[in-house]
Amino acid sequence: MKYAYFTGCVAKGTCPELHASTVELAKVLGIELWEMTDATCCGAGVIRDENPELQIALNARTFAMAEAAEMDIVNICSTCQQNLGQDNRAMREDPALLERTNDILSQNGLHYSGKTQVKNLLWVLVGDYGLDRLAQKVVRPLTGLRVASYYGCQLLRPVEDTGYDDPDNPTSFDNLVRALGGTPVDYAGKTRCCGFHILTVNEDTSTKMAVKRLEEAEEAEADIMVTPCPLCHTSLDAYQPRATKLQGSNVRMPVLHLSQLVGLACGIDVGDLKLNQLMVSPQSALSGVL
Repeated sequence: MKYAYFTGCVAKGTCPELHASTVELAKVLGIELWEMTDATCCGAGVIRDENPELQIALNARTFAMAEAAEMDIVNICSTCQQNLGQDNRAMREDPALLERTNDILSQNGLHYSGKTQVKNLLWVLVGDYGLDRLAQKVVRPLTGLRVASYYGCQLLRPVEDTGYDDPDNPTSFDNLVRALGGTPVDYAGKTRCCGFHILTVNEDTSTKMAVKRLEEAEEAEADIMVTPCPLCHTSLDAYQPRATKLQGSNVRMPVLHLSQLVGLACGIDVGDLKLNQLMVSPQSALSGVL
């Protein structure tokens, strides 16, 4: 299995442990990653607000490079998934837009025909790699570990840009936890927003949203939360001490990246998974696993 690996911005900056653990996990699973070091930011929807066709052209360049390499794209960020997916669909549904975009790409000797698929790591593990095959790679079962799978809002919506799971009642992440030997817990906020995208605009509202998600997982008696998105992880882990202080909450919930959880079950050394870089230590929660 080979993929063009789109890291996005945050996994190389704010959350370097996500990139490191993804690379280690790919090695163990036998997935070949071609890191797209020449790819640009997905635009995060910010560029689209000002100039939609500029963002589409930037992402089409990324698609064209993957298409030329005859690989689909794997990403590790829900915002990247949403923006890449939305722009990819826009060109497939509008031949005139695709033609205009290719006129721009031709200036750099590129062309995009619309064949590239864009998939978050979660969808690759569940849909392409397969949970039965993944279960065979488990050497450190997550027996007894209660896991709050946090899908967030952008990974599942809009469904026409992702299309891999039910946005209201998703099961893929929970099924993956079961394949690793863990116990998924159900809680109301698993598909709701973490508040990241308004963090710098309205810190109070943003932190209320993040703390609410953490408290919902705690009330469901989860030992840990796990997210497939570094932006969600920033709100829920990196910002957790400040968020709980601002909101007067006593919740303290370890939050792992998806690749860290799967890597843990697959026997990767905790040092290589960079678990020590998490703001809220998972050591106590994982004592029965390690």
